[in-house]
Amino acid sequence: MDGYQALTALIDSAWEELRNPDTGRRDLCLEVVSDILETGRLTQTDAERVVERLVTVALSDESYAMRESALHAVCTSSNCYELPFRVAEPLAVGVDRFEPLLLADVLSILGCTHDQAALPVVERFLRHPHPEVSGEASEAVKELRWRREPAQDKTA
Repeated sequence: MDGYQALTALIDSAWEELRNPDTGRRDLCLEVVSDILETGRLTQTDAERVVERLVTVALSDESYAMRESALHAVCTSSNCYELPFRVAEPLAVGVDRFEPLLLADVLSILGCTHDQAALPVVERFLRHPHPEVSGEASEAVKELRWRREPAQDKTA
């Protein structure tokens, strides 16, 4: 087994472990997935598949800790991989489900897509009563608008 196969085997093992009823063990598995994403050693396609699965966990798990870990892993992935909006779009659709601290992570993720389709969703939270949320919305809007500007305007 080469190094890449070992990484993907670890991820597959983590997905299997998500069936475990022990939240602590499941949370640890998401940390392993996050650590693997942080290496930047997955292909873009494999990273997108992993992120899609993490988004599903973030939207569906009953445990706050699990949803937080899943979103953290997605945020981590954006340091090494380009996240297409289609991968994060379920977060945009389900944005109103999240508690304020998790919502800030969701907005950050949407900003990292650099896709204008995320802009209307993110802009809704610019005046959110929680400063963490409104601040992250502001940063995400800046990121989305910066990517929209022509290249010569970015240096000004």
